[in-house]
Amino acid sequence: MTAVASTGTSVPDAPADAPRAKVPKAILVLGTLVVLVVVSILVSVAFGARPVTFAEIYVGLFGDATSIGELAVQERVPRTVFALIAGAALSVSGVLMQAITRNPIADPGVLGINTGASLLVVIGIVYFGITTIDQYIWLALLGGALTAVFVYVIGSVGPGGTTPIKLALAGVATAAALTSVITAIVLPRQDAMDTYRFWQIGSAGRGEWEAMLTVAPFLVVGVIITVLSIGALNALALGDETATGLGVNVGFTRISVAIAGVLLCTSVTAVAGPIGFVGLMVPHVVRMLIGPDQRWLIPLSALGGAVLLTFADTLGRVIGRPSEINVSIITAILGAPILILIARRAKVREL
Repeated sequence: MTAVASTGTSVPDAPADAPRAKVPKAILVLGTLVVLVVVSILVSVAFGARPVTFAEIYVGLFGDATSIGELAVQERVPRTVFALIAGAALSVSGVLMQAITRNPIADPGVLGINTGASLLVVIGIVYFGITTIDQYIWLALLGGALTAVFVYVIGSVGPGGTTPIKLALAGVATAAALTSVITAIVLPRQDAMDTYRFWQIGSAGRGEWEAMLTVAPFLVVGVIITVLSIGALNALALGDETATGLGVNVGFTRISVAIAGVLLCTSVTAVAGPIGFVGLMVPHVVRMLIGPDQRWLIPLSALGGAVLLTFADTLGRVIGRPSEINVSIITAILGAPILILIARRAKVREL
């Protein structure tokens, strides 16, 4: 029996020690997450800065909204849809980065990709006066891609080549350096500071239909690359030599999957601003539950990220009434203990 890898070549079936999911548990997790997605949608529409009744929810969703409550429900719909999409995209991005680096603490935030995207957006705001999502997206993509390449190169220098701890340290150091540059650029400019401060604190509230349509092509390309790469990623988990023996083009796989990860995370960042920890904690928790098989890990992480970000956004609106606490703050509060747990359990070993 043979299988077709994402590179288009025919490869033998994976050996017995290839990553396998705990199928019964995976099915149970899948069912649970689907239910939680539905619940998170209902909760996000029903709760927020202003309480609404069931009648207002019904009219807001299916009727002609006239009252404040009904209009509030209508305004929450695109925000809820964006939270689902953003959570799924960030989680899958985290899975991809962890897979190609074999680093359990890799995610867009830890590797500095979000900060790189932020830097070029800041440069665009300060020096070129950009103000729209369709302008943000290109700068965010370029900044995220350049940072990803830089961190990987730095993490590969020295004895032993690329290791999880070197990548993590390179990412953290790069993010710190880029944050200092951002501060130096915006601090003397009050108008730019106000614009950047509004964008930099990640929020699902900017997820309007027009913004989602702008980034949709980039998200679709990222998803397509991800789906085509699942088999190659499972082979890659066995080691580069074994993956090569199975017919996988290791270099091409890493580059294409890195592109997909950058597309997914920077598309969300361009709209919402940096949102950390989603791509770190969701894949880790899902991997603990069902194992490292990418055929299950990627879709379940997407569902888990959608649930997490939607609930976190709702929680921020409820706690911060009559205003809100931005979702990036909530995910950071939830994610910090998860990062500590990963460091204690995984000891930053390779996946």
